[in-house]
Amino acid sequence: MLLEFKTKNYKSFSNEADLIMTAAPKQKGLDYSLCREKIKGKELRGLSTSVLYGPNASGKTNIIGAMDVLRAIVLRGHIRNTEEQMVPNPASVNLELIPNSHDIEGKPVEFLIEFTECGYRIRYEIIIYVGAFIETEAKRKVIREVLTVNEDMVFERDDNLKVGSLKSINDYVQNYSDDNLLEIAERGLNPEELFLTNGFRLIYSGLFVKLITDWFANKFMVICKADSMQLIKRFADPQKSTVYIEKTTNDAAKIFGINSNAVGYVVSDDESETRLCSIFNDLKNKKSMAMAADIFESYGTIRFITIFPLVIKALLTGAVLIVDEFDASIHPMALNSIINVFHNDDINVNHAQLIFNTHNPIFLNSNIFRRDEIKFVEREEDTNNSIIYALSDFGTTGDKGVRQHEDYMKNYFVGRYGAIKDIDFTPIFEELLAREVDE
Repeated sequence: MLLEFKTKNYKSFSNEADLIMTAAPKQKGLDYSLCREKIKGKELRGLSTSVLYGPNASGKTNIIGAMDVLRAIVLRGHIRNTEEQMVPNPASVNLELIPNSHDIEGKPVEFLIEFTECGYRIRYEIIIYVGAFIETEAKRKVIREVLTVNEDMVFERDDNLKVGSLKSINDYVQNYSDDNLLEIAERGLNPEELFLTNGFRLIYSGLFVKLITDWFANKFMVICKADSMQLIKRFADPQKSTVYIEKTTNDAAKIFGINSNAVGYVVSDDESETRLCSIFNDLKNKKSMAMAADIFESYGTIRFITIFPLVIKALLTGAVLIVDEFDASIHPMALNSIINVFHNDDINVNHAQLIFNTHNPIFLNSNIFRRDEIKFVEREEDTNNSIIYALSDFGTTGDKGVRQHEDYMKNYFVGRYGAIKDIDFTPIFEELLAREVDE
């Protein structure tokens, strides 16, 4: 369960941006939207969903991109670039793209994430220097790296390396801290590599690091630029020229609305990648025919079929599903049904979470989201710095207070919450017509 994510000096977020996924104090209503978990006798109340609003170019995609970059850094274990191609988020493999473009000094980039897994409350912080924006020759360095488990410092790395108490992860420790081990760990430090996935994993606890990296790999499902999403490989070692129809996804697709009898994934002899196909029953020849889905199905239907398996995986494993523009080309009723599933305590038994950004105001509704689940991202005109805040930050009293059953949508469009831009293209067309007349 994700509790919090912070970043600083990442693209438009030159100041600290804090995406909080725990319940705000004194918030009432929609309690079924909370994921409750007890760790060390303390109850944590996580939000099962969160929706981000803001105008174009405000930074909504950047906060999701920052999560994707942290995920990539942890999984590869270093802050060097990689040769990976065709990734939806280039900043995850070319780290010179992540600093704020208005910073010519090359300030450090900061990430912090806190989550729960297997009864542990894990907090990981990393501060890295990668130079200024698009500076490719900078000598990169991990400036600070801290791992905290159940509020106990496990290790802290800055100018020096400190290993704290390992009692909180006692069952996973292969060696206890002593001066000799610490000396070995310090000698092996590489300024471009994470201590977490290198020295700490090899010397102290490979098993606990695996628990962390498995969470990042399988339960931190960050999808940047959903339009670039490729079809999911649902099956291992598929046979050639075979159609695979996954029942749950196909049942959902029929409810959503498809033009064919079914949808399935096909691997043919002359193609290495799976293709999503529409399946038709040929009643005359009593066999099925598979044809490219983009010929018969709408773009929205294809996106839904592509994304829905991720929803299934999140709910079955208790993962965090974070999607950029999740609702693009998908009808609000379908998306609302998915949101309701995450809010359903009888179905979401594994405490899965859904985070997405949107421009659709239909979800600005107190019957759908709690105030602390509705976030806004705004870019300041004078500094070009993005900020993130929640509807619950306005409080409930005073002139700017937000009451539980107010018309959130109406208030948003009259500018009470900010994160909205007045756009008028009329002058452009007036000038265009004036030029036409003059000519």
